[in-house]
Amino acid sequence: MLTGENLERAQVSVSHPGVKVVKTQAQPGGKYAFAWLEVANTAKPGTVAFSVRTPAGQAPFSFSLARRAPVQGKFAGLSQDDVVYLIMPDRFADGDTSNNTQPNRPGSFDRKAPKGYHGGDLRGIRQRLPYLRDLGVTAIWMTPFWANTDADYHGYHVVDFYDVDGYLGTMRDVQDLVADAHKHGIKIVIDYVVNHIGPRHPWALSPPTATWLHGSPQRHLEPVYKFNGIVDPHAPRRASRGTIEGWFAGRLPDLNTEDPLLATYLLQNAIWWTEMTGLDAYRLDTFPYSSRRFWSGWHEGIFRVYPKTFTIGEVWDGEPTITAFFQGGRKQWDGIDTGATTVFDFPLMMAVRDVVIRGASTQKIVGVLQSDSVYTRPELLVTFIGNHDAKRFISEEGSSPQKLKAGLSLLVTMRGIPQLYAGEEIGLPGGDDPDNRRDFPGGFPGDQRNTFEPAGRTPAEREIFNHVQTLLKLRRENPALRRGRQWHIGQGDSFYAFAREDGKQRILVVYNNSAQASTIKLDFTDTPLANASALKPVYAASPTNVTGNVVTVSVAPQTAAIYEVQVP
Repeated sequence: MLTGENLERAQVSVSHPGVKVVKTQAQPGGKYAFAWLEVANTAKPGTVAFSVRTPAGQAPFSFSLARRAPVQGKFAGLSQDDVVYLIMPDRFADGDTSNNTQPNRPGSFDRKAPKGYHGGDLRGIRQRLPYLRDLGVTAIWMTPFWANTDADYHGYHVVDFYDVDGYLGTMRDVQDLVADAHKHGIKIVIDYVVNHIGPRHPWALSPPTATWLHGSPQRHLEPVYKFNGIVDPHAPRRASRGTIEGWFAGRLPDLNTEDPLLATYLLQNAIWWTEMTGLDAYRLDTFPYSSRRFWSGWHEGIFRVYPKTFTIGEVWDGEPTITAFFQGGRKQWDGIDTGATTVFDFPLMMAVRDVVIRGASTQKIVGVLQSDSVYTRPELLVTFIGNHDAKRFISEEGSSPQKLKAGLSLLVTMRGIPQLYAGEEIGLPGGDDPDNRRDFPGGFPGDQRNTFEPAGRTPAEREIFNHVQTLLKLRRENPALRRGRQWHIGQGDSFYAFAREDGKQRILVVYNNSAQASTIKLDFTDTPLANASALKPVYAASPTNVTGNVVTVSVAPQTAAIYEVQVP
């Protein structure tokens, strides 16, 4: 896609062996033109010289043609062995203070402003890779680092799909971060936003085609944040229009991914980012708000080039039948397979919060797990108890450090790929957005203490950190906690006992949601734990004698006790 002036009757030509311009399509208005290229396998890498000619004259331009990067150590995707760590780069660590001011964006950097840039950047994340490795993290999900405007520190208001936000660094910083992360055994997940653009994106006032956007700044649909109209096979089209075509937050221009030129643009953009950075996976923002047919084609194109790439769709809904509708692996009633590898397990997040924080019956968690049959691959669901869009777990009314530890215990031991939100490992507090996006203490010049180091943590922070680090170590060392099938062993209003079975290893987790220590009787009959000879305490568990298939365990209040079960 070419952007400029006076391109109404533009024609593009090329002078490079093996590269051919197949077609040129100039758009009305003269600001955009599209050129289709054919690149032969024999084309040599180098600078490709082009010329654009119009009745008013001609102008040269060029770009580099490079060989694809070796796949070794890159494009690896995620698996059940991984633990994902969500970072909002601007709020994590400032590794380069020279980029804290940007030309033409005065006043955007202000650490006292809750919605201003605070100075965190890609170099800061790179410097903290040893911290993340030692914690037990194996993958980093970064919120978008594309170019944004004004004080859009979060990255979700893109103004250039091919540029890095100056406050966060440069393309070289992205590449260096990915390379160093891979050396530390850490994969990279980038946040991809195709539902909308920032209000100041040039497309907002001058879209490349008449159907590039849904509506205009002057006239557009208001957003509908529900997916029932998409999932329901009996719903008329009007039931989903506000979801698919509405402008997010009522002001973010909505991209019409059914436009074939835009769909091609976005697919090629994703391939470019994958190739240029060596990333391993994508987190797909506001996944259901874009065309399912687009996502199907997008995934087909990505997987054709990078078959191991892993994608995670954000489907913010508490009903498994709705979230499962968007996971790939099979066609739904509309005849479409989105292609997404998996989705975030929002239903489980909501259930864990209700149970652990608000004292709801543990049957809520069991009820969510009972719906796993609606997913194509439930074991690949990305599970979490908090993210950058929700109030911090520890700051919910009724929560506490002990309840946070309990929630993290369930997160790490249940089925799925667990995702932590930066700061959970130290109990970082935070209310509603933007308070839930506080700076990581010690990541910025002038911070009074450095919680990246043990000496900078309070006793309460050390306790939570050690808890998380120990849990992740147990998960790493016990295959059953990563890949084992999950079995219900026993449940009641105030407890849930489950097993993880992988080959010969069996792990039992007994969660006591009561405010008092409890003695819990379990029956192993007709379960993988039947005829157990012993229960070996692994974490937060008391020694237990096994007599037949009826076992009694004592568990501290709001604690998940972990045992290794020995079966003949």
